[in-house]
Amino acid sequence: MPAESGTARPSAPSAPPGTARHGEPGSAPSAEPGTVRPGGRTARVRAAVLRAAGDVLAEQGFAHLDLADVARRAEVGRTTVYRRWGSVTGLVADLLAEMAEESLPRTETGSLLDDLRANAALVRRTLADPRQGALFRAVIAAATCDDRTAGALRRFYEVRIAEWAPCVEQAVARGEAPAGTDAAAVVRAVSAPLYYTLLTTGTPPGAPAADQAARAAYAAATAGVYVRET
Repeated sequence: MPAESGTARPSAPSAPPGTARHGEPGSAPSAEPGTVRPGGRTARVRAAVLRAAGDVLAEQGFAHLDLADVARRAEVGRTTVYRRWGSVTGLVADLLAEMAEESLPRTETGSLLDDLRANAALVRRTLADPRQGALFRAVIAAATCDDRTAGALRRFYEVRIAEWAPCVEQAVARGEAPAGTDAAAVVRAVSAPLYYTLLTTGTPPGAPAADQAARAAYAAATAGVYVRET
């Protein structure tokens, strides 16, 4: 998986757990969550609501995410939350969009191995963070049974892959990796074992695991494993 947010820069069945169970006036959002970037007070409200939503996900998981509770935590009106996000899946989609935008930018060292190590270290720090790690576990779990959340999660990773893929492309240009190397596949190969460790053991990967993941992806990339088939 692509490098995550070092800080949160941070889609569905008809009635997923936590979805508002009572209709609210104007509950349908006017635009797809995450497509409008407000300013002023609206921006402050959005930030407070997304922060509250992230807190609930990290503390209790997707099943306990409820728009009324989020509004209470964020100290904003329930109608505002229902009108803007419409459902918990809309709220999660916007949260993931925000996290993708606020993620730390890629590191470019001039060395493919060192770039991949930086990518792995960033992913490891994210997964080891008490809040971020729990939040990602909750979202990933929700994505297995919620199409809208799954779509939002895919978009999050597309953004992060696109951020780090130039490191591999530049390595190809320098001759460190073969022409035709699939840059996105190399980036995914770095973080995949780190997420697997978290999801199968419940324990965040350590620094040695992150370094091993980077070295393995580097060895495979330079050996031509990720060259696209023609």
